[in-house]
Amino acid sequence: QVQLVESGGGLVQPGGSLRLSCVASTNIFTFYAMGWYRQGPGKQRELVATITSGGTTNYADSVKGRFTISRDNAKNTVYLQMNNLKPEDTAVYYCNAKFRVEVTKVSYDYWGQGTPVTVSS
Repeated sequence: QVQLVESGGGLVQPGGSLRLSCVASTNIFTFYAMGWYRQGPGKQRELVATITSGGTTNYADSVKGRFTISRDNAKNTVYLQMNNLKPEDTAVYYCNAKFRVEVTKVSYDYWGQGTPVTVSS
């Protein structure tokens, strides 16, 4: 079974930075894509950023220019560098991995336990 472990969350002041890490229990090249989602208080989970096995990235409009997703295949790790943080970025951030069975085009999602980020003065 796939296990994803996030770390790096915490309390930060507006304008500050944090770097989240997600370590997978298997080689990350196994996955079609990996990414980060977040769920704020009273809100549904939303996409933050994704990166495919080919290196294509995608970002939510609200974080473009501030967040950067990257990966280190040798370390089985995906990162989310968050700069210029705002109070509205406060949420629990979840790591996601997508495994696709090519013959059927069916995808399976795996999730980490989440790491909380609080942006407040």
